[in-house]
Amino acid sequence: MEWLKDLFLNDSIAHTILVLAAAITVGLLLKRIKIGNISLGNTWILFAGIAMSHFGFTINTEMAEFVKNFGLVLFVYSIGLQVGPSFFSSFRKGGVKLILVAVAAILLGSGLTLLLAGLSGEKVAVMTGVLSGSVTSTPALGAAQQIMSEVEPSVVPTMAMGYAIAYPVGVICLILTIMLFKNIFKVDTEKEEQRIIEASSADDAGLLNVKVTEPGRFGRSCEDAGHAAGCHFVITRIMQTSGKVVPVQPESVLNQGDILRIVCAASDKARLVEFFGEQVHIDAKIWETEVQQLVTKRVLVSKSEINGRSLRSLDFRHLYDVNVTRVTRMSKDMVPSAGFILQVGDRVTVVGREEACQKVADILGNSMKKLDVPHIIPIFAGIFLGVILGSIPIFIPNMPYPVKLGLAGGPLIVAILLGRYGPSHKMVTFTTSSANLMLREVGISLFLACVGLLSGAKFVETLLGGGYVWLLWAFILTIVPAAVASVVMYKWMKLDFFTTMGCVAGIYTNPMALSQVNAMSNIEHGSVAYTTVYPIATFLRILLAEVLVMAAM
Repeated sequence: MEWLKDLFLNDSIAHTILVLAAAITVGLLLKRIKIGNISLGNTWILFAGIAMSHFGFTINTEMAEFVKNFGLVLFVYSIGLQVGPSFFSSFRKGGVKLILVAVAAILLGSGLTLLLAGLSGEKVAVMTGVLSGSVTSTPALGAAQQIMSEVEPSVVPTMAMGYAIAYPVGVICLILTIMLFKNIFKVDTEKEEQRIIEASSADDAGLLNVKVTEPGRFGRSCEDAGHAAGCHFVITRIMQTSGKVVPVQPESVLNQGDILRIVCAASDKARLVEFFGEQVHIDAKIWETEVQQLVTKRVLVSKSEINGRSLRSLDFRHLYDVNVTRVTRMSKDMVPSAGFILQVGDRVTVVGREEACQKVADILGNSMKKLDVPHIIPIFAGIFLGVILGSIPIFIPNMPYPVKLGLAGGPLIVAILLGRYGPSHKMVTFTTSSANLMLREVGISLFLACVGLLSGAKFVETLLGGGYVWLLWAFILTIVPAAVASVVMYKWMKLDFFTTMGCVAGIYTNPMALSQVNAMSNIEHGSVAYTTVYPIATFLRILLAEVLVMAAM
């Protein structure tokens, strides 16, 4: 049985894997425990790691640091790829407001840190460690320690211990803030999801039947009408006064009494009705009868060679007499223009004759099985570029040391950029939702297990030796800015619950809180808000941590 003793007690690779697997397994089993209606979710993995470390089940520090950071990179990178396609449109719709709230909350937390240091007599450097733990910002702690190691090295271990004690408090209190906020304000998550869907429906593709009765449209081509309407839409079919349904070409002429089948944004329907004449209601089956020989078909883009191609370059309308009426991406319907760039994973709705639609399907691929094959190169190439970006020193005037985006900020930014612009440069960044979720969950589980194992050995000893007061400071530094930011966004700015809490999780650079928010929803709205503020929050946390310790010198 000597081999079994070596496996559990020796500092080997097998031992490291064993302890990590045990911590994650125990944590996920404890995940089923609920206090009232509150579940701490994946945070139980952190506590399992702390408990195992306390009772002597530790792993090599360097190996744990590697696994922790690699897990974090996997987590943030998968989030970036998932929300990248919608990140910039979300930013335009309200991202500036979210960032302003994030900056205000971070400044509030830094001000509270200085205030508490003055009231308690604790060193600002140690309080910076507590703050870093409260907001779960390892890069901020590292940046502050780097400066203190050259000025007062003896304080560096105490900063790390303050971080370790405050970290669980930051995780728990932020998750509790989210859950308590939900209960205090009686948030119905199903209604919130419906609210989001309704709010975004103004940009989603909708169907409209209009009769051409406006004299100014008579004799005009569809292309001319498209330019004059002042909004983007697609005419898919025309029902002539004889009752015949015909497909549409740009040069197709509109006549009095024609009925148009239009795909447009919901917000543009009233404008188009006024532009063409009057709205009419027609059974959808009439548009797709065997007599008319026109069908609607949804086609999946699965061929990598189509990735990054524009609809103009494919020219389905002229080559096959087929109209592309809408494109569904990430569960969002969009009305495509001629310059619309297709990506692998898009669902394209086409209208035309059956045989022509089938030809378009053959060109695009329309193979779900092909999408199940993961594209690994963009993941590791993106991580490679992200690590380089995160390691670039950013020099700030009047600061003796440069700041960096780190191993979380760099890969996240690269993932967002690749998710948004990669397909335009022939890079397939699509991953199925299940594959992305698996990558995300593996990453966060490894990260939490290592944080617990690294901080658990002296956790109880430091806590009982006077470090318990740091729990109070961590509680204040977590709760106050989070509560203020949540109330401002939800009650004053009238943002939805998931955007509010996703933003708060991003302000605290807390992936565990984001995981909790996502667990309450079937949509990725929280992740979009998280990634909107995360880069600036990471950068500002690092910068202010350095400012705090330098200001106290």
